[in-house]
Amino acid sequence: MTPLPIREVLFLCTGNYYRSRFAEVLFNHLMDQREQAWRAFSRALAIERGHENVGPISQHTRRELTGLNIALPEPVALPCGVCDADFSRAVRVIALKEAEHRPLMARCWPGWCDRIEYWHVHDLDAATPEQALGEIDLLVRKLVEELIRQAAAARSDA
Repeated sequence: MTPLPIREVLFLCTGNYYRSRFAEVLFNHLMDQREQAWRAFSRALAIERGHENVGPISQHTRRELTGLNIALPEPVALPCGVCDADFSRAVRVIALKEAEHRPLMARCWPGWCDRIEYWHVHDLDAATPEQALGEIDLLVRKLVEELIRQAAAARSDA
């Protein structure tokens, strides 16, 4: 049997250091557990705003993943800014907070602004790491289940 092509989800946040990185790693872990042909990657919409970030990934993200017994992929990549090709390669694009990220999209990628999905997960200015990462956890798990259901429905229709 021919393996299914891998489909990709792009998670966006401001600095690609905290929220989007957690969503990416959790999504990939859950899809690997279910042996699904999905992968996530994450990018920054305004990487320059992360000039005070220490190391390649937030300690909050590391701590939460450790608590879930999810290993970070090694080596841990540095934050990366989004480019046009990233939007094109993803089947689904999700920005982590509409109020924060829609204006960045409108300014830098207006053609994509209304073609992506927006969640409503606050950054550290408005939520504790436990609140924000807990919310992302629930949203990612819901997304994984939705994508698996859609794939099953498509197979049964074929």
